[in-house]
Amino acid sequence: MNKIKSVLVANRGEIAVRVIRACQELGIEAIAVVSDADKVSLPARMADRVLCIGPAQANKSYLDISTIVTAALGAGVDAIHPGYGFLAERPDFAETCVKHGLIFIGPNALHIRQMGDKLLAREIAEGLNIPVIPGSCLVRDFSEAVKFGEKTGYPLLLKAAAGGGGRGMKILQGPEGLKFLFGEASAEAGAAFGDNRLYVERYVPNARHIEVQILGDCHGNIIHLFERDCSLQRRYQKILEEAPSAALTSRQRSEVCEAALFIARQIRYENAGTVEFIFDQDEARFYFLEMNTRIQVEHPVTEMITGLDLIKEQILIAGGSPLRYSQADITTRGHSLECRINAESPERKFCPSPGRITQWQTPGDPIVRVDSHCYEGYVVPPFYDSLLAKIIVHGEDRREAIERMQKALARFLISGVETTIPLHRRILMDDAYRAARINTCWLENVFLGDEKI
Repeated sequence: MNKIKSVLVANRGEIAVRVIRACQELGIEAIAVVSDADKVSLPARMADRVLCIGPAQANKSYLDISTIVTAALGAGVDAIHPGYGFLAERPDFAETCVKHGLIFIGPNALHIRQMGDKLLAREIAEGLNIPVIPGSCLVRDFSEAVKFGEKTGYPLLLKAAAGGGGRGMKILQGPEGLKFLFGEASAEAGAAFGDNRLYVERYVPNARHIEVQILGDCHGNIIHLFERDCSLQRRYQKILEEAPSAALTSRQRSEVCEAALFIARQIRYENAGTVEFIFDQDEARFYFLEMNTRIQVEHPVTEMITGLDLIKEQILIAGGSPLRYSQADITTRGHSLECRINAESPERKFCPSPGRITQWQTPGDPIVRVDSHCYEGYVVPPFYDSLLAKIIVHGEDRREAIERMQKALARFLISGVETTIPLHRRILMDDAYRAARINTCWLENVFLGDEKI
């Protein structure tokens, strides 16, 4: 019996809509928190109750742990769902929730802290004999990075130890300019994560970004839900995702899923998580990259091929229910694609495009899923991430999924703000993409070419 009767949704945008809908379908009260900028947002319209928690600035609203926990206690909720981004991977947030008797819908603080530290996560993977990309430990200054480069050769990747999302990440083609790049990366990491530690690893130029969805409960049951391919990236930010990966053989798929499952079992992971890998296409070899201790933006493609609702599973697991599925129950069908539609202008070097949406016409096809918080007349604020919607389609195979996505994008009409829909339509028509001849740098270095910034 699940003990969660009410949930505070500590996020905004499409993921807040997604969580609110899942709660209501489970018969659970959903309470939305909103900033001043989001008082008329779709989550505010949908929620059973709405609490304003502060001004538009995220550090005074969605990132304020004390304010959110106080709001939750005042509302008398049982649990808090952090969504993704904002406080989702802050161990101190999870600890504060538990300290005040609130259920945190996610993993425990220990796992967030363990896997959130990229160096510690590498050590855990290495200790389990899971291959990691050859790399250094902590590099305290640029001279240590130079010594590593002299020993291993270039190119190298300079990375933040405490975070992801491309912040604090730099490709080093040689020792030239390393001092400047080290300082820049360190400053970025410090500003983004409050931790300026960096490490260096070998850069894999012909790589695929493969991630495996994990679910675990408090009874020791852990399963994987197969893999997603997130290789289409710009500045290390994902643009388009699909499941399953078109690059893997059945043997390779089994290998990477079992590796992810092994890690999750060994640390006794609970709730939803994603174990990420780099797949070196030249060597046909996997390397552990990191583990994200939250629901991912791209989780719908996994839902489409497995038939599971991951948000509902998160809530049920957090409430103490055992997993409703064994590994043998998890099968996949067909192929799924997700396009992230952002309020950005690819023609103007991906400049953000906030403003009022004067036309919002979704594809209107029951086989096309649109996850969004937008509507006609909605004002896209300049304060937050530019994601407007995710379009998700499913086909019996990859070819059919691509064709369905093309048709869906053609019928998705948005005016008033510029969007990345034209970019997605161009990608889907590209011969290299359709033949799955891509890697993590293909979009930026080959497809976009001189358009990138």
